[in-house]
Amino acid sequence: MSQKYPIIAVTGSSGSGTSTVRDSFQHIFTRDSITASMIEGDAFHKYERHEMDELIKKNEKNGDVNFSHFSPDANLLGKLADTFRIFGETGKYKTRRYIHTDEEARIYGQKTGTLTPWVNATSDLLFYEGLHGGYAGPGADVAKHVDLLVGVVPIINLEWIQKLHRDNRIRGYSKEAVIDTILNRMPDYIHHITPQFSRSHINFQRVPLVDTSNPFIARDIPSADESFVVIRFSDPSNVDFSYLLRMLHGSMMTRPNTIVVPGGKMGLAMQFIFTPLIRDLNDKRKKKWRLSHKSNY
Repeated sequence: MSQKYPIIAVTGSSGSGTSTVRDSFQHIFTRDSITASMIEGDAFHKYERHEMDELIKKNEKNGDVNFSHFSPDANLLGKLADTFRIFGETGKYKTRRYIHTDEEARIYGQKTGTLTPWVNATSDLLFYEGLHGGYAGPGADVAKHVDLLVGVVPIINLEWIQKLHRDNRIRGYSKEAVIDTILNRMPDYIHHITPQFSRSHINFQRVPLVDTSNPFIARDIPSADESFVVIRFSDPSNVDFSYLLRMLHGSMMTRPNTIVVPGGKMGLAMQFIFTPLIRDLNDKRKKKWRLSHKSNY
């Protein structure tokens, strides 16, 4: 961890709603004039789409149907850990993009499913959104370099509904293909994704208040107003729960480290929770910067 160049990581599986958290952080960065750069977990995929497809087919012939982008072996997690470490020390990092859509392909002049070249960049704060921001395992410990780790994990049926709608309607995959992906990823989800939520500082879990018992026939994604959000703090000692309860109408405490808020107030809750944390990281960053420069004179 480094307070000189802080790192915030939002971890959650595809379709879990991490983009909602990203947008909330972006509002805070803009409002407080914080120079923050965003880096996507997809940038650290080891393979481009055609390579991944070939590997999956090869593994299926060998009886392994569970190789997926959730797998550590399909990602450059050692490079991700090094990226975080170097950024924390210097404020410098390398990044690239994985091209998901036709629109991105036109912008970058590449085919969908390819990776852009690595480029050098600098920033005061690094914001990561992806699958492995809290990963710790053989060959890589990404989590130890993160100053604020946020988990985003809707209940599993809701996660599947969101993924089905996104991959089917936006990315053009068939329903059957998405279901196959969900099934193939399950072992990696259990072994490599869910453990990260025990390392996170704060978890957000959206729970729908409508029937999602068969996610594969759901016509619509449950709206925010049809949900509650369970927010769990790993260290509740510095959390002013009485303030949050006053400001977030309809909220309640369910455990000493857990508050539940109406789904429509998730963004507002994030503003109340993250703003002081980010300001504290930014103040410590400035203090370290001043001390390091003062020692040079």
